[in-house]
Amino acid sequence: MPQSPAADSENHKPLFLHDPEDREEKLELLEYWRSILKRKKEIIGFGLVVALVAVVIVLVMTPVYRSTATVLIEANKSKLLSIEDVYSGISQNREHFQTQVEIIKSREVAIRTIEKLKLWEHEEFDPRPKEGTLRAAIGFSAEPKEWTDKLLAEAVYENFSRKLIVEPIRLSQLAKVSFESSDAALASQVANTAAEVYIQTDLEARFKLTRQASGWLQDQLSDLRMKLNESEKALQEFREREGIVDLKSVTQSGAGRQIEEVMGRLVEARMKRAEAEGAYQQIRSAPKGSDLSTLPAVLRNPIVADAKRAEGIAERQLSEVSQRYGKEHPRYVQAESELASARDNLRRQVESIVASVIREYEVARGTESTLEGVLSSAKGSVQVLNRKEGELSIYEREVEANRQMYDMFIKRTKETNVAGDLQTPIARVVDPAVIADKPIKPKKAQIVVIAFALGIFLGVLAALLRDRLDNTLKTTEDVEVRLKQPILTTLPLLSKEEVVRTKTARIFLDQPQSIYAEAIRTARTGVLLSGIDLPRRTLLVTSSLQGEGKTTFSINLAMAHAHTKKTLLIDADMRRPAVSKGLEIPVGAKGLSNFVAGSATLQECLLPVEGSSLMLMPSGSIPPNPLELLLSQRFKETLEHLGKHFEVIIIDSPPVELVSDALVIAALTNGTIYVSKAESTPYQVARKGIQRIRRADGQILGVVLNQFDMAKAGKYYGDYSGYGYQGYQGGYGVTYGEESGKA
Repeated sequence: MPQSPAADSENHKPLFLHDPEDREEKLELLEYWRSILKRKKEIIGFGLVVALVAVVIVLVMTPVYRSTATVLIEANKSKLLSIEDVYSGISQNREHFQTQVEIIKSREVAIRTIEKLKLWEHEEFDPRPKEGTLRAAIGFSAEPKEWTDKLLAEAVYENFSRKLIVEPIRLSQLAKVSFESSDAALASQVANTAAEVYIQTDLEARFKLTRQASGWLQDQLSDLRMKLNESEKALQEFREREGIVDLKSVTQSGAGRQIEEVMGRLVEARMKRAEAEGAYQQIRSAPKGSDLSTLPAVLRNPIVADAKRAEGIAERQLSEVSQRYGKEHPRYVQAESELASARDNLRRQVESIVASVIREYEVARGTESTLEGVLSSAKGSVQVLNRKEGELSIYEREVEANRQMYDMFIKRTKETNVAGDLQTPIARVVDPAVIADKPIKPKKAQIVVIAFALGIFLGVLAALLRDRLDNTLKTTEDVEVRLKQPILTTLPLLSKEEVVRTKTARIFLDQPQSIYAEAIRTARTGVLLSGIDLPRRTLLVTSSLQGEGKTTFSINLAMAHAHTKKTLLIDADMRRPAVSKGLEIPVGAKGLSNFVAGSATLQECLLPVEGSSLMLMPSGSIPPNPLELLLSQRFKETLEHLGKHFEVIIIDSPPVELVSDALVIAALTNGTIYVSKAESTPYQVARKGIQRIRRADGQILGVVLNQFDMAKAGKYYGDYSGYGYQGYQGGYGVTYGEESGKA
């Protein structure tokens, strides 16, 4: 039948379906909690089984005792025991303490402890194969034929080292030496013996080192004594060869003072020469015929200054006389004679001063040259003395170094001899190990608790993993989220007595107040609301696989519609018809195949259902190829013809995954109802069937979740409260289908 324009997608959406955006999203942790709660009995049971196994194991385990001896490790107070200690006085207590702890763990201490206690005589440590054992029977090539004490100790070492525990105590010089054994007395004995062996081994090692150091020092003293004598002899020979009594205090001191005096006089001579040279250069640079009396070097002489002053007086007197008298006057002649005499005196004085300046310059240069020669000679003498004193210092330093080394070795030799005679232990036992009264392992209660917790954890993990791997449709939320389809209704899980087809087919009529009947009414309401403007409806009911309850749902849905509308139920599963069996229709009744083939009339193919106004068209005779019959134009015309006589037509078809009959019928109906079995149908299979119907131009009205355990869902999933399950029975009228729409 052609699709009506009024039946668009929105009209086909049930009113009780919430939009996915408005639906409350469940927390992931809540889903995990529900998975755990659903299988809490199995999880707790598995935890108890694991705990019981742990109890059995710990009861047969051999108890292990631990005894601990506390050792005080003294700071490093030793004197010279090695050449490194001679040159390093730095105390490294922390490194020293850690080193001693490692020594306690050493193989040497372990072997000596094993040999001292003869641990191979104890069954726990005996490496020799026991008689009657498989190992003793077959033998091992690696085992010696004859066991010596040394070989036995080496064989026991590995087991011994695993059970010896040395732990330093923080912020102290204490170390705990512990040993574990199944024999409490042996554990305390080994711990005390290991501490004693460590102390004894250290004493022996230090005594040996002291003796070695003492012998080495004695050998070195002989060589040092010879070197000291040779260096002192060489120093004395050098002094006698060079005639040196005390160079540093006498000879070098006189030469130094001489150089200082000459240097002072040379500085003075250079200053005088510089002054004389300045005056000399002024005179030499003066032009010929110029007045030398005006030069600063000449003018600052007092004699020249006086002569210059007398010349000025004579010139002034001549000027005064010339104003009064003439050149012939005796006074003018006298004044002129005095001026000439003053100028002649000034010239003579200037010449004398110039000659004196030249002589002073020559004398200053000579004095400077003489002093420079004396200084150079004095420096040469000092350099010779310095070379001799340098060589002397080398001899003296060698003598002093040999003397210091000799004195130091004498002192160290005495200290080493004393240390060898008075050896003090590096450690002492402050708290000996005692026999333990309780084993440290196995910790039975702790192991059992951990085993129980581990069992619970594994059980929880298995429960979560099982739910993760479970790909079936379990809740209405799975239908809406995984199939992206509205949920039409949820059919409850029936009891074993009710699953007989003849009973379930008429459950709507026989038990009208049951939860199942109310769920059918919910589906009927959804169908009516999905196409409220359609005067007639043709519905297809199908599923993914057989056994999902589509036939039972088809019959009861048709009976529900028959209460209000003229309804026809068609059994289109002509391969394995089940409607007729459920309604107890006689075998061989004419039906759909006969009417489509034209071998029977409509009245012959329609049968009333007892107790209801529902009309039934059985599948009829099974044709050789049902799909060709459904693809025929005659079948399409049959549906159109039946649509004129009935308001609602419900068609029960084969499963989608088995044959293609449902795909052909879906294109001729107003909508398809898809039935899935809860916790049985994989959602991938259901989604694939829905997609096939859509590709065949079919319209999905909704999904029916069949055989849904509502009590379990209300307990574990929280989707169905006690109000929905028990409230209906009390008269509230709340159905599972409506409740699921709220989920």
